[in-house]
Amino acid sequence: MNDDPRVLVDHRTADDAGVFLLDGGLALVQTVDFFTPVVDDPEAFGAIAAANALSDVYAMGGRPLTALSIAAFPERDFPPEWAAAIVRGGAAKLREAGCVLLGGHTVRDPEIKFGYAVTGVADPARLLTNAGARPGDVIVLTKPLGTGVVATALKAGEAPDAAVAAASRSMAELNAAAAAAALRHGVRAATDVTGFGLVGHALNVARESRVSLELEAAALPLLAGALALAPRFQAAGLRSNRRQFEPLVRVPAGLDPALLALVYDPQTSGGLLLFVPEAEEAGLRAELPASWTIGRAAPPEGTPIVLRG
Repeated sequence: MNDDPRVLVDHRTADDAGVFLLDGGLALVQTVDFFTPVVDDPEAFGAIAAANALSDVYAMGGRPLTALSIAAFPERDFPPEWAAAIVRGGAAKLREAGCVLLGGHTVRDPEIKFGYAVTGVADPARLLTNAGARPGDVIVLTKPLGTGVVATALKAGEAPDAAVAAASRSMAELNAAAAAAALRHGVRAATDVTGFGLVGHALNVARESRVSLELEAAALPLLAGALALAPRFQAAGLRSNRRQFEPLVRVPAGLDPALLALVYDPQTSGGLLLFVPEAEEAGLRAELPASWTIGRAAPPEGTPIVLRG
């Protein structure tokens, strides 16, 4: 563990990121993320990889400045135009974010991988962390759930085109607007929802903030087709999340098993989970019409996550 006082300890920040306090009143935010393809379209994959890598900066209320690409491409049976399309899609998404691509590194690997190391800045006094939620805060989610089951179904050749299109649009969407609105409306805690699923990332906030979280299952937003795909297309990450986190979740009797699976579904480039004071909820939601109120923070009790039907 780093005991330098300029380093903000990682468990309070986004999962793949760290914060270094600079002289002059700024915080340097650094993050890295890359993964294998989640869609068949190479340009869309590049855009999704970029949005995903930028997300940790946004989750802390930061502004991305620069990026370095990380690529692993096969030496055989991999057309050069695919590599070009992946890089092109990522670069376009970085430009959309106002983030400058400085360069990168590519290696040969039998399995395609792509992503970025991103550097950003944030105001230390307004930094969003896992530790700021308070009882009474309203919980707002800014993207629907289900990218994991859709991607798993796509790999099996059984994902409907509409589900793939909806998932691709969601994953490629930047969390920039959500982060900016969060800062304007007094959000005190935030996290992005990625590999640990909704429940796993919510648990981080509950633990670090010393609160319990009440989530309304019926209010959870779902990608088109995700609920129908969930019973048959559960990736290893979903099952691992469920084994790890299920003992910490109280579930109502009779909850749809498919819906329950989706709260553990690992997300790629998921939305932000925002903890906003009740008085600011309406203003935040007005700025983010594609967002959903899904619960409330409460005083700590024996079970950190309570799902309600």
